[in-house]
Amino acid sequence: MTAYPTSTTSRDYTVSQTATCSDTFIGLQAKIADNTAVVGVIGLGYVGLPLAHALHNGGMKAIGFDVDARKIEAIASKQNYLRHLGDEMIESLSDSDRFEATTEFDRLGECDVIIIAVPTPLGRHQEPDLSYITDTAERIGRTLRPGQLVILESTTYPRTTRDEMLPVMIEHAPAASKDLVVGEDLFVAFSPEREDPGRKDHSTSTIPKLVGGLEANSTSLAAAVYRKGITDVVEVATAEIAESAKLLENIFRAVNIALVNEMKTVLTEMDIDVWEVVRAASTKPFGFMPFFPGPGLGGHCIPIDPFYLTWKAKEVGCSTRFIELAGQVNTAMPEYVVDRVAGALNEHAKPIKGSSILVMGLAYKPDVDDTRESPSFELIKILEDRGANVEYSDPHIPETTRVRRHDLEMKSVDLTPESIASFDCILVSTNHAAFDYAMVAEHAVLVVDTRDAMRDHHGAMGDRLVLA
Repeated sequence: MTAYPTSTTSRDYTVSQTATCSDTFIGLQAKIADNTAVVGVIGLGYVGLPLAHALHNGGMKAIGFDVDARKIEAIASKQNYLRHLGDEMIESLSDSDRFEATTEFDRLGECDVIIIAVPTPLGRHQEPDLSYITDTAERIGRTLRPGQLVILESTTYPRTTRDEMLPVMIEHAPAASKDLVVGEDLFVAFSPEREDPGRKDHSTSTIPKLVGGLEANSTSLAAAVYRKGITDVVEVATAEIAESAKLLENIFRAVNIALVNEMKTVLTEMDIDVWEVVRAASTKPFGFMPFFPGPGLGGHCIPIDPFYLTWKAKEVGCSTRFIELAGQVNTAMPEYVVDRVAGALNEHAKPIKGSSILVMGLAYKPDVDDTRESPSFELIKILEDRGANVEYSDPHIPETTRVRRHDLEMKSVDLTPESIASFDCILVSTNHAAFDYAMVAEHAVLVVDTRDAMRDHHGAMGDRLVLA
């Protein structure tokens, strides 16, 4: 029997340390097995909506919860607000009598299973912001009852499920639910989301799912839920292992991206093509995994996850020098790119101040409309701070909306021969397949390419193309 750790929090709750299967456990297990359990998914964004769809396809009844009424209205009217998921997903949920979406969180008591997929951003000083989790835990607590399973999916530091989310739920629970025993009356687990928007070779249903509970019964129930819609579910010993595994997955990527970004700055000074170097190294069939440089990190996970661990490490008196160094390298990349733009303009007898610059691509990765933590926003800010006149072009994002640190209030510029030629510099930040790179190569005065998108046009462009 796995020894599950008890909480160090000062708030009172009880986690069962026995293998006892209570009547409540058996009842919920039966509901999950015969698809009579109601699943509530909190947060209908890039993670929650496809998860609700996968579980719905597995035969479960699902209720989607979100604070944004526009999402609820969009689902009701079959309007797809996450384009990379395709229209079929929204339509199948809207047409089903086993799915509904609502902003009414007082209905959480109807749910036998509650899955939390809310943001976990960073604060102003790169500290973890758990407010979305704790606010959600408070809402769940108000209607908490015996026989519920609560699963956290939001990326966070180890022990968040046990020490942060669960105590808030219990604190705000009705008097009759304050003495619920986890593992007997109430079940709590963590299962990290592993979404990769725009990916074609994997979907929510085919990406292996890690599950770890606060004790064994919670793990078992959570795994049973996910197996309804996901092919491969992997049970781990504790919630803390699942929380830590998610951080390791993305810190691994962040550190390796930092490595190749640092290689890029060195090799560029030596007039060596870093993309060719990575491709050459990739011919080794073992011991190497290719990562490519870029203008900075984007997406919800990779730019944020390392800071969650470094912050928690300080709390327990440990340093994470390697991870912190990788973070410093990656966050410095937008400044490096702008320096390359300034140098390229200088070679064409143009100062960066007063120059017109078009940033190609606002999304953080190709062929999606996802702008979370996109380095393009930081590039635009730095360029504007240096006096440039900046616009952007992105076929997936016709106009900007407010994001965590920026509110650009811009509209996308259509790429035409005339618009391309009108800019002093084109900065390729995101290599969307929809861009006509041949047209850019033919008409651009100057291109600074951070993504190796213009490789087929190196010879024709000559000194009009600069790699960054």
